[in-house]
Amino acid sequence: MDLFSRSWTALRTAVAGLPDEDFARPSGCTGWLVRDLACHLVIDAQDVLITLVTPTTAEPTHDAVTYWNVSDTPPAGDDPLDALTVRLAAAYEEPRLLKFHLDDVGSAAGRAAGLADPEQRVRTQDMVLTVGDYLSAYVLEWTLHHLDLIAHLPGAAEPPAECLARSRAVLEAIVGAPFPPSWPDPDALRVGTGRRPPTAAERTELGPLAGRLPLVLG
Repeated sequence: MDLFSRSWTALRTAVAGLPDEDFARPSGCTGWLVRDLACHLVIDAQDVLITLVTPTTAEPTHDAVTYWNVSDTPPAGDDPLDALTVRLAAAYEEPRLLKFHLDDVGSAAGRAAGLADPEQRVRTQDMVLTVGDYLSAYVLEWTLHHLDLIAHLPGAAEPPAECLARSRAVLEAIVGAPFPPSWPDPDALRVGTGRRPPTAAERTELGPLAGRLPLVLG
């Protein structure tokens, strides 16, 4: 629960501090500018709010690791929902309006998460999870998107170290194997999820694991 708050606060703070011209730069998400990613975060925050007020008494079917739908096909940037996000982002016209909406809805999602019972069960996307597992899954979501946000913004602050470490651990649990210990957490996350290809040396270090990457998370 604490890492959810830290990762989400760091990401929203990073967006809030961007100058207007950075919203027109590319992000680390294929086909999306920074403004498109920020708009996606508004939608994510809405999803968190909706899920936290969708309780159930059913037994959990997933946890923070099995929550993720894993594919080996990288996004092409032409998914209908992705295209809708781009149109919504363009409709804001001014970055300050997008910043305001993200701060408004994002702050509410953060407060709702802080008030939630981690043992409560909630339903989302035909899955049942405890609130604790659901919010833990979002630490990976926020951390990856923080890396996406700063992909082409030299000098921008990275996600909190503890959130990077937790996200790496979850990704290693998903893949069922550790990344090379010498790799920094951001590199493990970027290579592991296909945000950048491994170098020849990195591919050698990965060994048989290289053939199982990237993991495309949805």
